[in-house]
Amino acid sequence: MSSVPPKSEQRVSEAPPSDRRSADRIDVTWSVDCETEDTFLFANITNISEVGIFVRTDEPLEVGTRLTLKFAPPGSHDTLVLTGQVAWVNPIRMLASNPNPGMGVRFIDLTQEARERLIEAVRTIAYVRSSSN
Repeated sequence: MSSVPPKSEQRVSEAPPSDRRSADRIDVTWSVDCETEDTFLFANITNISEVGIFVRTDEPLEVGTRLTLKFAPPGSHDTLVLTGQVAWVNPIRMLASNPNPGMGVRFIDLTQEARERLIEAVRTIAYVRSSSN
């Protein structure tokens, strides 16, 4: 039996994304491969933090879906391979304006090494951007 609620019962938050965040996010445009057991999605990360990412896509996965994320920060030769879970969805709304459809993905089950690499990447971007302003 699946633990993912039917699509009609999925949590689709109406709160602005900034109200749902427990960590500061940094705007980026990085390619990401999102894989589940039966789905492969090539999309873009539009922001990242130490706890999750927003994946810009017109076809977000269902809330609760576990997925493997593969991406490499610019300038890095090592691809990060992380596990995540869809925490919320910003769906396409027919006949309404929604300039940013996609899904918020929370990182889960990170190894200590993966967490350290992720934190280093996020902090490096934040430092570079704050130094250039």
